[in-house]
Amino acid sequence: MRLHTTTWGSGDRIALLVHGIMSDHRTWRRVGPALAERGYRAVGVDLRGHGASGRAERPEEYTPWDHADDLVETLPARAELAIGHSLGGLALAYAVERLAPRRAVYADPAWHLPAGEEGYRPELFTQGKSLTRDHIRILNPRWAAEDLDIETETIRLWDERTAHGLVPSVGADLWPVKPAVPSLVLLADPSVLVRPEDARTLEERGFRVRSIAGAGHTLHRDDFDGFMTALDEWI
Repeated sequence: MRLHTTTWGSGDRIALLVHGIMSDHRTWRRVGPALAERGYRAVGVDLRGHGASGRAERPEEYTPWDHADDLVETLPARAELAIGHSLGGLALAYAVERLAPRRAVYADPAWHLPAGEEGYRPELFTQGKSLTRDHIRILNPRWAAEDLDIETETIRLWDERTAHGLVPSVGADLWPVKPAVPSLVLLADPSVLVRPEDARTLEERGFRVRSIAGAGHTLHRDDFDGFMTALDEWI
């Protein structure tokens, strides 16, 4: 599937931005322009089932591998930088060898979906369709008002069947064996997706791992300055 894209800037260097579940390219509303100021042409996608991109016919066509194939179909290869958040980090990990960016950044990536009663349950995400702006504000107290408005709209547009497309991955070992390109993993503090022992394993496998103090899962919205500082140190 060819995905909808939005571009910030016109620099010679290309940066790819891949959002997480329930969002779209607008989650990068500050990151895209900031990269443009640094000389990048930043390209943000809407994953299938999100934003202005197409919808799959069946829930089982929303697997991480489908998302990864869409990225390869849509985005230019050999970009200077690729950033994926949460589900976007999972999809990017499966596309990164084919996209071959110079560097990759995985922001609190969803590389493990635990099984069991306390694990990943798609119905918990599908209930998110009923979230109001006030609910989102309570869940994300550090977000700016504009981000609350955007998330309210992106949830309205989101195809909740994407949550069911992740079910075949539940309990599977999705951890990358090694970085295909020099890779930075940025984590929430604490991260509910990447435990400290997982972070150590990733470091042993060759990933650079860093936490952003006090930030929640959506790092770039919780602490934009902290996110950009970590990014600047890496790029």
